[in-house]
Amino acid sequence: MTQQNLKKTLTFTQAISLVVGMIIGSGIFLKPGIVFKNAGSPGLGILAWVAGGIITLASALTIAEIASAIPKTGGLYIYLEELYGEIWGFLLGWVQTVIAYPAAIGALAIAFATFSSYFVPLDNFGQKILATCSLGFLLVMNIISTRYGGIIQIISTIGKLLPIVVIIVVGLIKGEAHDIHFIQTSIEGAGFGTAILGTLWAYDGWIGVTNVAGELKNPSKELPRAIVLGVGTVIVVYVLVNFSILNVMPIAEIITAQRPASAVANILLGSGGGAFITIGIMVSVFGAMNGYVMTGSRVPLAMGERNHLPFSNYLKKIHPSFGTPVNALMIQFLLAVAYIFSGTFNTLTDLLIFVLWIFFVMGVGGIFILRKKVSKEERKYEVPMYPIVPLIGILGGIYILYSTIISSPMNSLIGIIITLTGIPIFYYLKKDK
Repeated sequence: MTQQNLKKTLTFTQAISLVVGMIIGSGIFLKPGIVFKNAGSPGLGILAWVAGGIITLASALTIAEIASAIPKTGGLYIYLEELYGEIWGFLLGWVQTVIAYPAAIGALAIAFATFSSYFVPLDNFGQKILATCSLGFLLVMNIISTRYGGIIQIISTIGKLLPIVVIIVVGLIKGEAHDIHFIQTSIEGAGFGTAILGTLWAYDGWIGVTNVAGELKNPSKELPRAIVLGVGTVIVVYVLVNFSILNVMPIAEIITAQRPASAVANILLGSGGGAFITIGIMVSVFGAMNGYVMTGSRVPLAMGERNHLPFSNYLKKIHPSFGTPVNALMIQFLLAVAYIFSGTFNTLTDLLIFVLWIFFVMGVGGIFILRKKVSKEERKYEVPMYPIVPLIGILGGIYILYSTIISSPMNSLIGIIITLTGIPIFYYLKKDK
């Protein structure tokens, strides 16, 4: 297998920074007000963040066991193939390679350029050029060495956590609002369930680290620990940030603020607070983009090794000197740039949310198949409180699927149709082997 030629340069610290960096984007800076509004009270809003964290941690603990037993480059694509059959892995890999990862990368690149406009005014075309240049820089760094991508991930994760830590510490010490209670607000929200749904989106992204399992020095041991510690860290950070915001601003002001974190920073740090938080968001988005560039490219690499894509021989090549999947990185970059300049990235990611969560629920549910297929000796890690913990993760995923199909039935249907277009390609390539 070509992936054996990938250099095992990723450290345990870099793996944790991938988990944290891919989860924490701009959501925690911008979305607390929406969660509190839907929850109906400060106390219920905090509980929503805790509940979303528990559901996410349950999924993470479950996937960690699967990852320890199948520590291969490609992540969920590989798990579905080995647990459910080749076609299921292919369909996920198909939508991840052609749309999901490059569209998400394009969206993050545009978000980075948009926040840059706070300091340097840019028109629409200028933002696209900056988005492409920032993405090009990350492409070059990840081509030269996976280690460089890992270093960027650690630096950006520390950078994004700094403003968050400042808000937490200064907010908890100096805040004067102390608006933490369970009394209903006068503003009508969509309900506690919708608030949990909002937090689950904010916790998304951690599973990307499984794509680079083949580049960890001891993936069977390090991958489960990185997933669990990374997700656990984010839960603590999210809950503390929201406590701090409530300690600084009354709930009514949080709900109406477009950027609650910036408003809190202005109260705590004066007029420079907005700039401080904007820099924090830019670093946060840049780090998330790097994480997606690094992990997303491993899916077409793994698919190329299995002849699951056109031009598989090209996609599976590892650079002889750099030890990185140069061609897979380049294809991903070109698709992302196409989505940046066409402006379709948000539409495409919206269309695929439903489908991607179907595969995610299948992945968590795969633990029951794994336990029948793989002996206890081969599993380096076991999910605690089995089967309760996996069921919590599955129920959380089913709730997201239900909410998505109710709120966006047409998008859900189109997403399924896009996914199914891969079936004739799968069978054509299979016949051509």
